[in-house]
Amino acid sequence: MELTESYTLPISQQRTWEALNDTAVLRASIPGCESIEADGENAFALSMSASVGPVKARFKGRMLLTDIDAPQTYTIVFEGQGGVAGFGKGSARVVLESEGAEATKLTYTASAQVGGKLAQIGSRLVDGAARKLAGEFFKRFIAQVSGGGGDAAAETAAAADTASNDDADAASGDDQTKRKKSWTAWISKS
Repeated sequence: MELTESYTLPISQQRTWEALNDTAVLRASIPGCESIEADGENAFALSMSASVGPVKARFKGRMLLTDIDAPQTYTIVFEGQGGVAGFGKGSARVVLESEGAEATKLTYTASAQVGGKLAQIGSRLVDGAARKLAGEFFKRFIAQVSGGGGDAAAETAAAADTASNDDADAASGDDQTKRKKSWTAWISKS
């Protein structure tokens, strides 16, 4: 899986860099994050819950920051185990570019591999879940670093995201609705 996206953040490059290296900000920003703690120099231990389609699991993993050029860029190397749900591993290159005194363009390119049940459910679901997780992370991250009130701002952003996803689902037609119902029926029988 390959994923490349850019976001313009309403804060300075230095503040963005500091927040990306602050475990409290990361914990509040990562959807499903239960804990994130320093685990050596430029390394973090992470525990989180996530679901991809019908597969729900609790993942424990590790992130290592490499190729650090503060405050412009670094690479995040990650790996996580979700028990019978499978595993995920990969890396993400993060680049920060100043866009004036109070704005930063963040661009990342991530590549990941999944195995186990996660690999069996198909790349479309995995890619969609990864994009949704990244989008939710940045909504929460922006709320945290811009003083937007943390949880309340994140909940508002999540509600807006859910509403836009519901609108997109409705616009995609009855075929999508039928598929959604069949997935719901399949999950409830499990």
